[in-house]
Amino acid sequence: MRTGLFTLAGMVGVMGSFLWEAVQPKQPSNQPVASEVQDLDCSKASQFLRIRRDEKGQPVALETAIVRYVPMDCSQTSPTVDLVAAVHVGEKSYYQQLNREFQHYDAVLYELVAPEGTRVPKGGGRPSGHPVSFLQITLSNMLNLTHQLQEIDYTAKHFVHADMSPEQLSKAMKDRGEALWKMMLRVMGYSLAKQTGAEGPAPEIEILLALFDKNRAFALKRAMALQFEDMEGMTRAMDGPEGSSLIAGRNQAALAVLRRQLAEGKKKLAIFYGAAHMPDMERRLKEDFGLVPIQTRWLVAWDLRSPESIKPTAKKPSAKTRSNILQN
Repeated sequence: MRTGLFTLAGMVGVMGSFLWEAVQPKQPSNQPVASEVQDLDCSKASQFLRIRRDEKGQPVALETAIVRYVPMDCSQTSPTVDLVAAVHVGEKSYYQQLNREFQHYDAVLYELVAPEGTRVPKGGGRPSGHPVSFLQITLSNMLNLTHQLQEIDYTAKHFVHADMSPEQLSKAMKDRGEALWKMMLRVMGYSLAKQTGAEGPAPEIEILLALFDKNRAFALKRAMALQFEDMEGMTRAMDGPEGSSLIAGRNQAALAVLRRQLAEGKKKLAIFYGAAHMPDMERRLKEDFGLVPIQTRWLVAWDLRSPESIKPTAKKPSAKTRSNILQN
């Protein structure tokens, strides 16, 4: 039955930041090849997370998008706002590239359910006891990945906290009559509907087989990544027809900060939030700010290539070895 895994993937992807009461460089041969830049049709909804496959249809990478938005009035060239979609556990190289990307903005607005103005210390600080935090740390260890809070440099001066506090979120959920278990039930109902006519082994079977694979981390990573392909559908199910505090409410809080940053004269901004937040965020940028998407760039978040297909990087000979070669 698909319900358990869909719920797990949805909760990890959508609730990932409910934590803590707190031009692309050429990639080396042992990294997945980066995707090309895509120009967009601004009349269509953007994509923020995808699985890239090779010519044989095999997954090679889980990728997240950086989508650029500009004023609908073509006579204006600024401001630009980039929606930087994130997954909260990923390859170390993924977060290293994000850190390089963030250097080019006037302001980076980031998510974190924490008191206003919270700064994450380098390395993420003391681990949180929150169940979602525990789940993400466990997943990152099982999949040989690393955690976002450990790798992103939130201490940069142009990083701006743009989220609710725990008290604000709790009050908003109470006022709306929301409960996490109700959201989970909606996701479970959605996943049950998705089972109709589904072919192939159930995800739980794939996960079970992956646990006994000789390369467990790789097999689990592929099995888990494939569940993210329907992230948008799971997000709609969790958010509900009226929107939720967890997604829509927090997005409103982030965009209120964006409006203040624009009023201060910032011209190039990024909103760094989980991929599940981005469809609603895009809609609000269009309707409330008059911004339209023009371009997408894709970053490799998880390397899904089989270990056998990755060519090992040749090791440079040591100084002693080079000396012996020269002498001979």
